[in-house]
Amino acid sequence: MDSLETLEEFYKRKFDLLPESLGKDIGHFNMFHIAPFREGKLKSVPYRRRDFYKIMLLKGHSHVYYADNVYQIKKQALAFSNPLIPYKWDHLDKMYDGVYCIFNTQFFHQYSQFAEYEIFEPGGNHIFELTDAQAREIGDLFEEMENEFNSGYKYKFDVIRNRVLDLIHYGLKLEPSTSIYNQSVDASYRISRLFMELLERQFPLDENHLSVDLRSPSDFATKLNVHVNSLNRAVKSTTSKTTSEVIAERILQEAKVLLRHTSWSVSEIAYALGFKEVTHFSNFFRKHMKFNPLKFRNAG
Repeated sequence: MDSLETLEEFYKRKFDLLPESLGKDIGHFNMFHIAPFREGKLKSVPYRRRDFYKIMLLKGHSHVYYADNVYQIKKQALAFSNPLIPYKWDHLDKMYDGVYCIFNTQFFHQYSQFAEYEIFEPGGNHIFELTDAQAREIGDLFEEMENEFNSGYKYKFDVIRNRVLDLIHYGLKLEPSTSIYNQSVDASYRISRLFMELLERQFPLDENHLSVDLRSPSDFATKLNVHVNSLNRAVKSTTSKTTSEVIAERILQEAKVLLRHTSWSVSEIAYALGFKEVTHFSNFFRKHMKFNPLKFRNAG
């Protein structure tokens, strides 16, 4: 299996360019149409993990490989993918089309529990065969999302988050496809999931919760009562990232939120996020964002 595909790699593979907003905003969202395919070699999406979420309406006969499971789509389906599970699509029809949206965890930074819905869990249902009526309803939701995405409304991404949640809840209400097999959740996933939950509990930071308590992999391992090597292996196997990388990404996400949406000074944010010196925080932020915290705040 190939390594984790990042948002940057996705855009380079699909379009050979990167959106200007990528990395500059707190979260990322985009949507695309799958152009009708009629002739030539049938296309296949490579089997690998992505570091972003995808919700897709696909029309056409195809096979989908999720982890150890195979789903057969006879006509049309609603599909959910997440960073924990690798997948691959094999299109069997010479005519197919659809629409999909992609977003990262940071796009839902105010909805920290959204990834706990069953359709994003390894043991959950990810593919739903649709009737023609259901496909039209899903298509209408995507159309509303696209109209909002192309609008100039100041708060359009708040509306889009609601439409994404509408798609999630639509999927949760559907009966599972008969081709779905429940996979066992192994020890690595359980450890990784507990680690992610413990990490998320430290946020958001506000006047009632002024600082993070756990910063290093060993801090989390002690709290979870596991050896740090076991934690590192579990996180690496489920996310393709090191434990330190996952912690750093979440610290960076919270730093961006605090810089954009609070009046806290840079030094207050630095200490709240566990940095002993403001310069350490500034160097950390510049390493990941290529510019300093004040420049990011002023750009917003």
